[in-house]
Amino acid sequence: MSASGGTKAIVAALAANLAIAVAKFVAFIFSGSSSMLAESVHSLADSGNQGLLLLGGKKAQREATPQHPFGYGRERYIYAFLVSIVLFSVGGMFAIYEGYEKIKHPHEIEAWYWPVGVLVFAIIAETFSFRTAIKESNLTRGKLTWTQFVRRAKAPELPVVLLEDLGALVGLILALVGVSLALATGDGVWDGIGTLCIGILLILIAIILAAETKSLLLGEAAGTEEVEKIEKALVDGETVTRVIHMRTLHLGPEELLVAAKIAVRHDETAAEVAAAINTAEERIRAAVPIARVIYLEPDIYDETAAAEGTNPAKSPGGH
Repeated sequence: MSASGGTKAIVAALAANLAIAVAKFVAFIFSGSSSMLAESVHSLADSGNQGLLLLGGKKAQREATPQHPFGYGRERYIYAFLVSIVLFSVGGMFAIYEGYEKIKHPHEIEAWYWPVGVLVFAIIAETFSFRTAIKESNLTRGKLTWTQFVRRAKAPELPVVLLEDLGALVGLILALVGVSLALATGDGVWDGIGTLCIGILLILIAIILAAETKSLLLGEAAGTEEVEKIEKALVDGETVTRVIHMRTLHLGPEELLVAAKIAVRHDETAAEVAAAINTAEERIRAAVPIARVIYLEPDIYDETAAAEGTNPAKSPGGH
């Protein structure tokens, strides 16, 4: 996924959430609706989250240093993980607390037109933001389902914005239902129940985001399609006869490390092997442009060693 697509979705979500947060807080002041207060904090937290994603993208662009020789690409994963923590604590836990307090001490909603009007405005604004995220995601999603896209995406920005916008839209609907029931029945408990549901929703989304970004932080391999392209590019059938074993690792969303042991012919000279390795690296970068860090180790293929399995400590397939 290109960083530009993610940035466009983030900026659209940030603009929408800032406007919505102000509108919701004004509605809370005039109406006393706890759903409005929870939703205003939710939108404020979302705005902060988008700020974190933009900051992470900026920091990830720093050049590699002797202390960090592989660069700072994983900064984007770190800030995406922080987003899940903020969403859980500031958004989810606060909404649950407000919902509990409103259920315990209910009161009627005043100036009903404020929360209803703001919720309708917020739903429209969030729909435009969600539409932008969907449009940008479709440029890179390909044939993947939405669940597969969220689980497999190596760039965290679009999945984060997609889930946040989805949670915001569902939360707004819950808030509107809670406010409407409170107005229809004259019982403020419904407003509290709506707030409680918003909190549970935000916590569930935060857990999903935390699980996905944790996997990225731990280090994920390249996708199946990229691995196949790299293996095909490695073997030329002349000097490089096969891939003995290979490991890939994302150093960042758009930077891939490739380490492989390759089989070469036993009668090749050192100069011929070196030239073959250089050519193989060029083929890999042409096939998978994000493969920027490549380490290739030549070896003589040994069927006996290969039969021992794929334990990397035994250097399978080689001497």
